Amino acid sequence: MGMRVLVVDDDHAVRDVVRRYLERAGYEVFLAGDGEEALRCHAERRPDLIVLDLMLPGLGGPEVCRRVREHGPVPVVMLTALGEESDRVAGLELGADDYVVKPFSPRELVLRVSSVLRRATHAPPAAQESIVDGSLVLDPGARRCTLDGVELSLTIREFDLLAHLMRHPRRAFTRAELLESVWGWNFGDQSTVTVHMRRLREKIEPRPDRPDRISTVWGVGYRYDPEAG
Repeated sequence: MGMRVLVVDDDHAVRDVVRRYLERAGYEVFLAGDGEEALRCHAERRPDLIVLDLMLPGLGGPEVCRRVREHGPVPVVMLTALGEESDRVAGLELGADDYVVKPFSPRELVLRVSSVLRRATHAPPAAQESIVDGSLVLDPGARRCTLDGVELSLTIREFDLLAHLMRHPRRAFTRAELLESVWGWNFGDQSTVTVHMRRLREKIEPRPDRPDRISTVWGVGYRYDPEAG
C-alpha cells in the first residue's frame, strides 16, 4: 500500500486529475471538497501528506491547516491562485512545506509531493550526532529540536533549514543556495526562504527583530552564528 495523500479542493475536475496522477505514482489518495470534509477525512485516515487548496468555501484552507496541525505535524502542499503573492505568503506563514500555483501541471504537483514526502520520511544514519549550540540542541536522527530543554514545534522545512545552517556555521548562503539545498529546487520564489527564516527566528531567537543566531548578510542572504563562539 502506498503512502496516503489527502487532496482538498472544491473543484471536482481538479480533484479528479490530481487523484489520477498521484495514483499512477503509487500513492493512496483520498478526496475532500471542503474544509469540514477534509478535517473528517484527516481524523479517520491520518494521511501522510495533504494537498490543500487555500481558497475553500466555508472553512478555508488556512483554518484547515491550523486544525490538522493541532493533532501533530503533517506535510502540507498548498494550492494557490495565480499571481496572488499574498496567498502564497499566507500559506507559507502557516507552515506549508511547499506550494503550487494554479493553473499547475499535475506532473509538477506529483514531483513536489514526492520531494516533500522524501524529506519527511528520510531517516538519517543512526550514527549522525546531535548538533549543539549552547541551549539549542538539534537531533537529526530523531528529528527533534530543543531550546532550553523545551521541544520546539518545527515544520519539516524549518527543521531542515535550521539543520543546514547549523551544519555550516558562519557561512553566508544566498536565498537561491538555500532553495536548492533545503527545498531541492533550482528555481522558485525566493520569498519562500524569507518567510521560513522569519518563522524560524521567531522560534529560536529571544528577540527575533534583533537575531543573535541567524544573521542577515545584506546583499547576500543569511548566516548562522553559533552562540558558543
